[in-house]
Amino acid sequence: MLPLRHKKKPLSVDDVMKLLGCISEYEDVKVTYKFSKKGATIVGSGAFIGGLVGGPLGIAAGGVAGGLLGAWMTRGQFKPIPQIIMELPPDKKQKLYNEATAILRDLEWKDAVELTKQVMDNETVKQQLLALLEKFLEG
Repeated sequence: MLPLRHKKKPLSVDDVMKLLGCISEYEDVKVTYKFSKKGATIVGSGAFIGGLVGGPLGIAAGGVAGGLLGAWMTRGQFKPIPQIIMELPPDKKQKLYNEATAILRDLEWKDAVELTKQVMDNETVKQQLLALLEKFLEG
């Protein structure tokens, strides 16, 4: 006798956004790329200018000054992924939804709770969704 297969309940965009947020929270991922890049640019610029002005000691002093300035300029701008996902405009949510459901297509579920449990128990799918999020949020 064949095992009973669940009929897939169509997932809403919000269901998928919550799933992605849950995975990112569980993996304790923060979106830092964009703001880290900005901070690193400031640090690098400070070190470069310091090096031009003061040689090796100027590089150190410029790096420290740039680091402090970069930290000050990016304070409060690091957000957890679930918050970022929920703040996406509808068109970007739809694009993320389409890409995520392509990864989830081979799973069987009856509701969003069961799907979340399956994904959390499936390291391969979880890593694929995390990679999708990383690519999506960096781009």
